[in-house]
Amino acid sequence: MNPSRFEYSVRAVLGDNLSGNRRLGGALLIRALCLLILVFQLGCKRDDGNGVVTYRFWGLGREGEVVTDMLKDFEREHPNIRVRVQQIPWSAAHEKLLTAFVGNASPDVVQMGNTWIPEFVAVHALEPLDSLLAQSAALDSTRYFPGIWRTNVIDGKAYGVPWYVDTRLVFYRKDILARAGYPTFPTTWADWILAMRAIKKLVGPDRYAIYLPTNEWNQPVIFGLQSGSPLLKDHFSYGAFSDPAFRRAFDFYTSIYRDSLAPVKGLNDVANAYQEFERGYFAMWITGPWNLGEFARRLPDSMQGSWATAPVPGPDGAASGVSLAGGSSLAIFRSSKHKKEAWELVEFLSRPEQQRKFYALTGDLPARMDAWNDSLLAADPNRRTFWEQLQRVEPTPPVPEWEQVATMVLDYSEQAIRGGVPNEVVLGRLDRAVNALLEKRRWMMERGSLASQPQ
Repeated sequence: MNPSRFEYSVRAVLGDNLSGNRRLGGALLIRALCLLILVFQLGCKRDDGNGVVTYRFWGLGREGEVVTDMLKDFEREHPNIRVRVQQIPWSAAHEKLLTAFVGNASPDVVQMGNTWIPEFVAVHALEPLDSLLAQSAALDSTRYFPGIWRTNVIDGKAYGVPWYVDTRLVFYRKDILARAGYPTFPTTWADWILAMRAIKKLVGPDRYAIYLPTNEWNQPVIFGLQSGSPLLKDHFSYGAFSDPAFRRAFDFYTSIYRDSLAPVKGLNDVANAYQEFERGYFAMWITGPWNLGEFARRLPDSMQGSWATAPVPGPDGAASGVSLAGGSSLAIFRSSKHKKEAWELVEFLSRPEQQRKFYALTGDLPARMDAWNDSLLAADPNRRTFWEQLQRVEPTPPVPEWEQVATMVLDYSEQAIRGGVPNEVVLGRLDRAVNALLEKRRWMMERGSLASQPQ
């Protein structure tokens, strides 16, 4: 086993203290090491001896469950291939993928959250796909939402193919907004604030215009991207949160709480957000496509005509109203012995008809734009709004440390929202914390040892 890969995985599973004396007991350390050995053993491939290639696909969450039915058609088309599917809960997937990588037990094909791609590229775990894409008649970047495709590109190379997409936009009460004097949804920050104030005046002191959970990092990041902030600057090696662009966005974001337009509550502080939306405790909510089905199931029939979706307003209008590029992609591990056959599975699952079938099974929005020619998608205006928003999405910075940075954004934002710390102080603290986190990245860049340096 490669020592550096072993150390990387142990750190991922156990934390930076490898001794096990201070943060971990000996039993936990032994258990973790046994897990690595077990995964290594499970990764050993068997030769079927009959000319049939067998390889593994790891799917996450619900998607890993439903893909098994889809693979029946794939195996009928490819009688020389058998795909073994392993379904992994999202909560365990990141750790399990790292552990499998270090134990030389990686799957051949994997579903991977887009924000994980940079981390696995940094440790040389994923196969670059450019040569395979160049030879493919069915796959190319022009068939995908541009912002979504960019989540898979590191240093000019593609390492994944988007499988399904998500982004965030506004779910809102049409009836309340109309009663407040707004028959259509605003498109600029200024008009949006005016609409929120009108709603607040209408509903009174114990209700609110919008619900922005304080323990989510997505909202300040979305507003920062809308304002033109890179979030991280100088080749993603320093925080840009104190710079004017993000400061403008953060002032806008925190003003919503300061003016009592949103409750100072996190996700766990609202017992049932759907009931609160129904009773008018809040009239807007920035959330994602998974809530299309939840709103249809959880709200009564009498409410189904009272809500709608709208793109997130931008500081200067619809063109600046970008949102986050999210979803999952299909990637091939560099260690796979069956890259050609693995790519055939990626191509199959990326076909428009398979994307539509996947949408029907899961509700996940298709990543390919030509897969949106579906009656279920075309007939529903709330889903079509996602089509509109997906034309204006931006990826988060493509660095392995992004998820840690996002957690810092959340933590420091709450200092301003709940603790009353001035914005300039909070953003200065945030930049210092992010800069300390990225110190190793800068050190590696200076020595030219960074695996990929996205521009």
